[in-house]
Amino acid sequence: MPEAVAGRSSSSPPLTQLSEEETLFQLAAREFAEKEIGPHVEAMDREGVFKRELIEAFFAQGFMSIEVPESYGGSGGTFFMSVLAIEEFSRVDASAAVIIDVQNTLVNNALMRWGTDQQKDKFLPRVARDTVGAYALSEPNAGSDAFGLETRARDEGDHFVLNGRKLWITNAKEAGLFILFATVNRELGYKGITAFLVERDMPGFSVGKKEDKLGIRASSTCELILEDCRVPKANVLGAPGKGYKVAIETLNEGRIGIGAQMVGVARGALEHALGYAKERKQFGRPIADFQAIQFQLARLATDVEAARLMAYNAARLKEAGKPFLKEAAMTKYFCSQVAERVASECIEIYGGYGYTKDYPVEKYLRDAKIGKIYEGTSFMQLQTIAKVILGQ
Repeated sequence: MPEAVAGRSSSSPPLTQLSEEETLFQLAAREFAEKEIGPHVEAMDREGVFKRELIEAFFAQGFMSIEVPESYGGSGGTFFMSVLAIEEFSRVDASAAVIIDVQNTLVNNALMRWGTDQQKDKFLPRVARDTVGAYALSEPNAGSDAFGLETRARDEGDHFVLNGRKLWITNAKEAGLFILFATVNRELGYKGITAFLVERDMPGFSVGKKEDKLGIRASSTCELILEDCRVPKANVLGAPGKGYKVAIETLNEGRIGIGAQMVGVARGALEHALGYAKERKQFGRPIADFQAIQFQLARLATDVEAARLMAYNAARLKEAGKPFLKEAAMTKYFCSQVAERVASECIEIYGGYGYTKDYPVEKYLRDAKIGKIYEGTSFMQLQTIAKVILGQ
């Protein structure tokens, strides 16, 4: 190897090396999660209700508008900062993380990318100040087949009339703004799908029952009902017939957020297990002294580090304007696998105690399961990855 090449130093920082601004933001998110969210996690999970005061604090601290420009009242941060906040919140409570995840990676991103100047002027200050957003794509018969939509939008001149149902809509109970997808012309297939900005107080729109879920219990997941809901044409996001493109490109970014959420879940479970292994004694010694436990913890720590690197790499690619479709799908697939495996094995480290609600790790396993399901199941991620690597 030539001496010049052998001695050359790279100016590219490691993936996990953060800038000073990113480090300060990460520490602020971590401190907020531990001090403000932490004390309420058990009660919110038990009751299945997220405290409105906490959401108000999310807005006040800028966690609901991380990438929104300061000119609209946002924090003027970056996509990578959103990933950091989602990870730190998930480490404490995945229900809190999914609230800021949907707001930042789906709703705000879609508005900033596809919104008209008038839509940005109207809605971005609201989502930065006090309005929770939701992303309404799924339907009772349109899950993995996300574009087999039955919700219809009828053109009535200066407005559309929407009829149908949406299901599994995150943040729906608290949301004031919904990015909602409906079919204008079913004969056109996916080219007939259109995205609408539906406001909660529009006549004909209502939020149905809240689901009683296994995990992320404090995060609301509800049905939406549209009965002759009138939506002005000024509230079409993108353009009529472009809803498929809006949805797909937004979800590609959202999958990185889910990956970060799962990294946080795995981290939280592992940190609890590390602490417990040092305290729990058997045969007169902490169980952390036994090689079997040491090796188990070492494997889990390796999995978490690999997942973090994958999530950070996908986020950096997105920010650099590089292709990231494959990496986003891999991130969501792999990180959700890691979160479930790590949380499950951490329960085993706790033994019988880990199986009870008196100890924190059982919640991490319940929260991890959704990572393989929402924003595209693991099977759909594998399909995307396969298509890319096979050049299809």
